[in-house]
Amino acid sequence: MSRSATASCPCGLPAPYSACCGRLHRGEGAATTAEQLMRSRFSAFGVGDEAYLLRTWHPDVRPPRAGSDKGLRWVSLEILETTGGTVFHTEGTVRFRARFVERGRPGQLEEHSRFVRLDGRWVYAGVV
Repeated sequence: MSRSATASCPCGLPAPYSACCGRLHRGEGAATTAEQLMRSRFSAFGVGDEAYLLRTWHPDVRPPRAGSDKGLRWVSLEILETTGGTVFHTEGTVRFRARFVERGRPGQLEEHSRFVRLDGRWVYAGVV
């Protein structure tokens, strides 16, 4: 799914998608923190960027596909807590709440995710 260059970023930060998560999705930079990677992955789910999701999944836990459900629309992301995951760490966690609408019904997912640095880049390593 393409987004307008000025559309708000799905991750919830006050920036246009193209200058926020869009640049990471296009490979014009890499997430510098675990939280930034979490936000960019949420946005990737929102815009249907399966390639980015797979690229940022730890190879030990990466599924063969990160397929999206056409009846599911991700609405908002709320970061509840972070530990580690800064430019000075090699591991970190992000606890978040993601709201969605699935076939017209609202729902939410709450997860405590683990992130690690692999070859200098943050990757999603699974649920804590």
